[in-house]
Amino acid sequence: MTAQDDTTLLFRNTMRITDGHLESFRDAIARAVEFARRHGPQLMVETFLDEERMLAHSFQLYRDSDAVRTHWRLADPYIREVMEHCRVERFEVFGEPDADVTAGVRSALGEQCPLTFHPRIAGFVRLAGEPRT
Repeated sequence: MTAQDDTTLLFRNTMRITDGHLESFRDAIARAVEFARRHGPQLMVETFLDEERMLAHSFQLYRDSDAVRTHWRLADPYIREVMEHCRVERFEVFGEPDADVTAGVRSALGEQCPLTFHPRIAGFVRLAGEPRT
């Protein structure tokens, strides 16, 4: 296992979309994801919609805590725009962020939703085009 594997973080954010805001939410998410694709430090961003329950699930994979801090600094206006159309219902952190990122997540969420941390046991990331050995 490499040091990178030890620092990898996966965030899962479950958002409850505000009634009447579905299309605005979709547009804001599309802009935020496109910004992250072009400028963000994430290794992966995927967002899925459960329209029947008005829930969205966002997964973001980061190399380490420094990448999370970079994301927060760059994407704040996009995060605020998305949050105009939803509220966080649950937030899960897979991996072990440093104390600064842990405190930042706790502070940002406050008491609005359950927050859980899950330590890593094992795994890998296969980048596109990377051969299997």
